[in-house]
Amino acid sequence: MNKNKNSETNKNIYVTMPTLAPIDELNAILQGVWERGILTHNGPVVQEFEREVARFLGLKNLVAVSNGTIAIQMGIKALELTGEIITSPFTFVATLSAIIWEHCTPVFVDINPETLTIDPQKIEERITVRTSAILPVHVFGNPCQMEDIDAIAKRHDLKVLSDAAHAVGVTYNGKSLLEYGDIAATSFHATKMLNTAEGGGCVASDNALHEKLKRIRFFGFDNAKDVVEDGFNGKMTEVHAALGLANLNYLQTALDDRKKKYFLYKEILSECEQLKFQQINQDCNYSYFPLIFLNEKILLTVEKALNSKHIFPRRYFYPSVNTFTKVVPYVPMFHSEDIAKRILCLPLYLDLSESNVQLIAETVLNTIQNTFNHAIR
Repeated sequence: MNKNKNSETNKNIYVTMPTLAPIDELNAILQGVWERGILTHNGPVVQEFEREVARFLGLKNLVAVSNGTIAIQMGIKALELTGEIITSPFTFVATLSAIIWEHCTPVFVDINPETLTIDPQKIEERITVRTSAILPVHVFGNPCQMEDIDAIAKRHDLKVLSDAAHAVGVTYNGKSLLEYGDIAATSFHATKMLNTAEGGGCVASDNALHEKLKRIRFFGFDNAKDVVEDGFNGKMTEVHAALGLANLNYLQTALDDRKKKYFLYKEILSECEQLKFQQINQDCNYSYFPLIFLNEKILLTVEKALNSKHIFPRRYFYPSVNTFTKVVPYVPMFHSEDIAKRILCLPLYLDLSESNVQLIAETVLNTIQNTFNHAIR
């Protein structure tokens, strides 16, 4: 596995590192790719990757694609969405980009400041005659309230397309979170629980949508090589699929490890009353450790203290995407904007040692304590 990078050897600790299979295991799969000479166009390794990931996660189907942003765009195309799509402002810009690139208008609904996911109680007031879908975002692997969202969608005849980039390995009411909604779009980016370096996937609720997604992925061609959809190039290569297939053998190990270290962080940091944690709905894959501070000034002080020890957390998601006025008109989103200024994700990955988890947590605690002691003086 990856060599551990830690401050004890003066190496940088980043917010995350990819979980990687031993390279000889990847090479064994690539040997077959080289022998066949098939590198793309829905090759045998891509098909095996789709089957094995679906089997591991308990999915009915999976369409592997080039990245998670394309996965959202494919979902919009497959569902034939137009007009307005309701989504969360507390997300990565790719959610916003995918909607705009597919000629739809993002309409933001503020988040629940405890769960950090879209607030279902605020959705209906944003629905108009132009609304075609709800695009909830499962933030840091924490599930949105899908029963409430599905009920709203049914009442208003809307589609549900989930941004499930963080949701691999999450179960919700006894089944994969990717099984909820009309389509779930996920990511296999290097930072995600299962990675193909770059990659993504679409999980459809029925076979017709599944077949449509496969056509969209390959320029709109059907099995007879007739163009029957408005498609594009969304294919995953054999090389990327090979990496994902090798890494899949370590997914459960990575999931178990993340959960263990997540709760180690929480155990240490819970003694500080000035810190808040994300409220988890049911299950989570614990792929990130977000920490919410009293204000941005304290966050920046803690970030600086960590950086001085070669530790580099990340401000996910900052700023709130409703403030990206170069691409969308500004609409105030109080909770999302507020949380975005006060949230910091601490390093969390398979090769991060528990001693470094303790070091990071103690640095956070000591910095906050010193900041408050200085303020009292």
